[in-house]
This record gives sequence, structure tokens and C-alpha cells, in this order.
Amino acid sequence: MSNQQSAPLDGIKVIDASTIIAGPLCTQILGDNGAEVIKIEHPSKPDGLRGHGYQKDGQPIWWKEVSRNKRGIALNLGRPDGAEVLRRLAAGSDVLVENFRPGTLERWGIGPEELHEINPGLIIVRITGFGQEGPYSARPGFGTLAESMSGFAHLTGPSDAPPSLPAFGLADSICGIAASSATMMALRHRDATGEGQVVDMSILEPILTAVGPSPTVYQQLGVIGQRNGNRSVNNAPRNTYLTSDDKWIAISTSAQSIAERVMRLVGHPEVIDEPWFASGTGRVEHVDLLDDYVSRWVAERELKAVVDAFTEAGAAIAPIYDAADVVSDPHIRETEMLTEVDDPDLGPLLQHNLLWRMSKSPGSIRFTGRDHGADTDAVLREAGYGDEELNNLRESGAIK
Repeated sequence: MSNQQSAPLDGIKVIDASTIIAGPLCTQILGDNGAEVIKIEHPSKPDGLRGHGYQKDGQPIWWKEVSRNKRGIALNLGRPDGAEVLRRLAAGSDVLVENFRPGTLERWGIGPEELHEINPGLIIVRITGFGQEGPYSARPGFGTLAESMSGFAHLTGPSDAPPSLPAFGLADSICGIAASSATMMALRHRDATGEGQVVDMSILEPILTAVGPSPTVYQQLGVIGQRNGNRSVNNAPRNTYLTSDDKWIAISTSAQSIAERVMRLVGHPEVIDEPWFASGTGRVEHVDLLDDYVSRWVAERELKAVVDAFTEAGAAIAPIYDAADVVSDPHIRETEMLTEVDDPDLGPLLQHNLLWRMSKSPGSIRFTGRDHGADTDAVLREAGYGDEELNNLRESGAIK
């Protein structure tokens, strides 16, 4: 897809020295919105995301999306001449995103102090499992650990089953989106003051926020939340229910009016007049009764009839989708939440579209994830490197 309008981050130059998901997703979002992103990978140890997930004809499908709109260079930052390349790139850049363990860049002589001497306006986004400081800062950090320590796993799953982890990179993805927001705030500060800064972003904190106010509830009331399957501690009925044709649907009644519509629809309007029905907390105290009413009604009908009835009644409902359902959904396709992108290796490639639509300055997907080191020479020539310097860097192993 392409767009003739200017994107919001046109002219912003970003160095992506991160790996796997959180940092690369942050820079994907920046690139989608017009930033020029240079993706750095080690010459002999490419980003591990290339080996994550499914492949077709040797091409990593996930990589094609997360690394779209990024030019790729193969550079060994641990070598002195490789670190010097980063200094030269950073001198003309606006943002650097990295996820090395705390102290690594400093050990290589390319920490924030050194880089800000070269470029005082540089925004340095540092993504780690637990942040730059604190007792756990030196630990390896992955999304799974954040999903565990945030309380997410403890609260997820049936009450009589072990804690559950998500089947996808939840904590990393939340962190990547949060990091893109933090980057924009830092750029806004720089626009106002001329000052760059360091953004200390841990994978743990965004998902800790997303899990909700459980720490405050514990501090105030001494209550520790427990697993409730698909039920909610905030409102009822809220669950998944099986139709007569063996399809699953999900119902939520966060709003009082919706709860009332659901109970009228399933044939039990009498409960609406009960004093306890007037609040989500009260309904949760009678969740078995309400779930029984809803599940019986749903179990007698096929999926289409259930969805049609709920839609007509103005009650909130959604079928439980798998990937095939997502791809075929008319709303998702018509609103282009998914879009086809031309890929040189795989042809038309279905990908998630940009995360948001902007009417005056829309971004675009200009190209998909590149081969390892595909743009090394082009990028370094733009930074002022000549043939002899490139040959020397290649012979030393600093670049591929």
C-alpha cells in the first residue's frame, strides 16, 4: 500500500538495535508512520525473530511484518570499529532503540553519555525485562517472565487448573506499543527544549498496568485475586458459551443497560428488579444463576441465531474466532485491519495494517522485512563511508 500524503514521522531517523519483539515492534510502529528505520543485526547472529514462528519457502513470515519499513544492516557493535559506525549513524539520527542488558552499550563505549556528546538531541529507548536499575536489572528478561510476575498468569485460567501463559507475545507486544508512545513523548520534549533523553522501558511495567488494580486492592483490602476461568470479578454474566452447533461465543455485560438487555433476551427479565442486579459486583455474587440462564438459552440455538438475536437486542456478543475466521470476517476486511502487501519472496502477503488510521497524515507499509544485511553498503555510504572503509570493516568482521 502507498499514500501520497505526508506521514507524521517523515524525516525522523531511527536506529533499531533491538531484537525479537518489544523493541522491533516499537520501531515497526515508528516506521509504519513514516520514520526511516535502520535495523542493525549482528553479522553472524541475526535477530532471533527470523527463526520464530512459521516459514514458507525458507522465508520467516513473522519477520516479514515486524521488520517491514526497515532497511537492514549487519554490524557488530561489540567491535571498536563497529561501535564507531554506530556513533556516526547516531550523529544524524533522532532515535535509538536497544534491548541489550544494562551496561552493555556502556562497556562498548556507546552508552547514552557518549552518544549524547555526539548528538544531544538523541532519544535513546532502552528496553529490558526489568529496567536499567534495581535488584533484577541484570537478569535476562523475556515476556514470559513479565506475564508471570505481573500477576497475569496467576489470574488466567480455570479456578481448578494451573496458572496460564498466553500463546503469543503478549507482554512484549504491550511493551512495544508503550515504547512507541514513550518515544513520541520524548520527541515532543525534544521539539520543545532541544534535549534528548533516555527512556527506561521495562517489559514488566506495561503488562503490570494492563492487569489492573490488583496491587491497590491488596494494599487496601488484603484481597488477592484468583483464577475464575472466563468469568469476571467485575460484572456478570461475562463468559464463553457453547451454541447448539458447537460454536463458542463470548458475552460481556460491563454496562448495566447491556446486562438488562441480555436477561430480557434470554427470558429472565425478573432478575432485573432484584436489588443485587443493580451493580456489577452484585451480579458477580449471583454469577452461577445468571450463567445458567444464559448458557441454557444459548445452548438451544445455533451460532447465527444467537448472534442475530443479541445484535437485534443491542446486547454485546462476539463469536470466538480462530485465524480463518479473522481472515474471512467482513468487518475486518472492509475496514482493512488486515491488508495485502507485495513481498518479493512470497508475493501478496496478508499483514496487520497500521495500528491506527490518521485522516491528515496517514502512514504506510512501504516494503516488508529485508534479508540479513541487505542494505549495509547503501546505509553506510549515506553515512559517508567510502569503498576502502567498507572493505576494511568487512575484513575485520565489523560488517557483513
